[in-house]
Amino acid sequence: MKAPVKIAVVGPESTGKSTMSAYLAKYYNTIWVPEYARGYCEQLTGDCTLQDEVNMFYGQLALEEKLAPQANHLLICDTTIITIKIWSDHWFNHTPQQVLDELPRHPYDLYLLLNIDLPWQDDPLRNFPSLREHFMQVWHQELQALQANYVVISGTGQKRYNHAVKAVDEFIQTRGSI
Repeated sequence: MKAPVKIAVVGPESTGKSTMSAYLAKYYNTIWVPEYARGYCEQLTGDCTLQDEVNMFYGQLALEEKLAPQANHLLICDTTIITIKIWSDHWFNHTPQQVLDELPRHPYDLYLLLNIDLPWQDDPLRNFPSLREHFMQVWHQELQALQANYVVISGTGQKRYNHAVKAVDEFIQTRGSI
């Protein structure tokens, strides 16, 4: 069986990644890989540690590997292990070597970088409403460092979804059949 085309939905906090992932999965009649860290962090009873970041790293990879065979040509991923690097660098000023080693080994065919033009939505797992611009720049830097193929998705409501679908459709057309 041919590996699915992997579309990563990434970006700073509160940019609609999970909502966009679910929308794209429904639109393309496929499945999406949820963000493993969300469920993990909901179970924490204390502050997140560097070991927790490593655990989330392995959990995200395992979840993606488990769900990929169920994809219908496209696998939509709500975030990637790049998030582990970004948070590890921010919280601990260090990224574990195993994360750094694996980043180039787990590329995605297309990254949809969701812009910070949506209003902030409070959530107990979100921390930095005043650092959205900073994290948007970090995402650009990380994707550029990986020489990733990415498109910034802006707009609100249906326009945002339409921009994402257009980016995916254009990518599929340039790639040929999936």
